[in-house]
This record gives sequence, C-alpha cells and structure tokens, in this order.
Amino acid sequence: MGRGNLIALLPLLFRFKSGWLILLVLGGLWFFKSGGFGNLFGPQHADTAATGETAGKPGAPAGPTDEVADFVSVILADTEDTWGSLFKAAGSGYRAPTLVLYDDRVMSACGLNSAAVGPFYCPGDAKVYLDLDFLGELRKMGAPGDFAFAYVIAHEIGHHVQNLLGTSAKVQQMRMRADKATGNRLSVMLELQADCFAGVWAHHAQRQRQILEPGDLEEGLRAATAVGDDTIMRRMGRGVMPDAFTHGSAEQRSFWFRKGLASGDVNQCDTFAAMAGLKL
Repeated sequence: MGRGNLIALLPLLFRFKSGWLILLVLGGLWFFKSGGFGNLFGPQHADTAATGETAGKPGAPAGPTDEVADFVSVILADTEDTWGSLFKAAGSGYRAPTLVLYDDRVMSACGLNSAAVGPFYCPGDAKVYLDLDFLGELRKMGAPGDFAFAYVIAHEIGHHVQNLLGTSAKVQQMRMRADKATGNRLSVMLELQADCFAGVWAHHAQRQRQILEPGDLEEGLRAATAVGDDTIMRRMGRGVMPDAFTHGSAEQRSFWFRKGLASGDVNQCDTFAAMAGLKL
C-alpha cells in the first residue's frame, strides 16, 4: 500500500459516522518491548462517536506523528466503508468503532497500560488503543510495511464485527463454562475468524478502491506469521505448546487471512464449524 494510494484514501478521513465498538478481551500472547507475553490484537464494545483520539504519558502531551496517525485513521475509515456496505447488503446497519492512539502508556477505564501489551480494547470505555510505536515493533518482528500495519487494524475491526454479529458474547459464555484448554481453543477460533475478517476487508477494499500494490499481500502474510503463537513462543526461547495457543499458529493465521482475502465472503470465515464443528 504505497503513499499514492494512501493519499487517495485521505478523503475518507472526513467520513466517520457515529457508532460503537464491542470488544471481548480474551487475552493472548504478544511479545513486545517488555520481552514478555501480552495481549495481542485484543478484541471489542460501545456506543461512542467514531473519533480518533490521542494520549501520551501521564502529565505529558501526546506526540503522535502525523504520518502514523493519518494512516491509522485512513484504514479505520476504509474498514468502515467496507463493513458498512456489507452490513447494508445484509439488511443491517454498521456502527463504527472509536480509536485511541497513544505513546508509551495510556490510562483507560481498564487501568494504566503500557505499550508492552500491544493493541488492546477496554470494554469499560469501549475504545481500541494502538501504541504509536507499534509499526516499529512489527518491523523488528520481521513484518515491515504499511499493509502489515493495516492487517493489524483490520484484525481489531474484525473483533468489532464479531461483536456486532453476537459471536463474541456467545464465545465468552462458552469459555466461562469451559476448562482452560477448551477456552484457549475457543479463543483461537475467535482470533482466526478476526484474521479472516481482515482478509474480507482487504478483498473488498481492493476490488472497490484498488488500495493494494505488489508486495502488499506478502506484507500481510508476514505479519500474520510474525504474530502466530508458535512464532512468538520460539522468539521467547520456549518450546511450542499448542494447548497454550490463544490466537493460532503462524500457519493458521496466514491461512484464514488468505481465505478471507480470496473469497471476500463472511460466510467463509466460520472457523468454529471448520475447526470444532460448533454452531454459534
């Protein structure tokens, strides 16, 4: 996704609508600056305006770069365009999320969080929080490029879509009654569906607005691989423990992202039926 395409999307910045974001925080594995496990691509909820906000260190002004802030806003607006059309075609309405960009640490209704936790959502204030240094972290993990970052944002919006569809609430109820291993598998299926939904967004954004350039698909797949649970465990110098997966392996994440991208069909993203024969 080159600068020319980014500039072409800038008018979308002025097309935000009122909306809400429901995010089910299931926890997960994520390796960031702290060198530990965090909350990878946290899932979702709310009834707020779809505005961009910024936050910085407590007591200090926020300092987002215009380039990163504009890029995130453009992608968020483009996902709204895509999902708005898909929901309308299904006879429903799409309500947009709220995004907060922050630097180093941020105070949310969930408490004080540092950038070490990665992207996250706080159900108490219904906002998605993205660390401004996250793009650099992706590069360090071997997933550079604009579209790698776009994949991350689209994944978070995928959790929003799950909640609008009622999927997240159902999974949360099932996890509350399940043992830890089963709960982890349900979490994996939810996360992989969000990856598939990210691919669905990319499919329609490309078909309607030609946002992709040569190499963008590879950037997205590298990002999906970099955040696989097995990849993260190896990076930590630990053995791979599938029962501890909460987001899926690198292969699984790449597979479901690619499936959504190829089909553009939400119905092709039923990870629950495909992996466990569940009907939600």
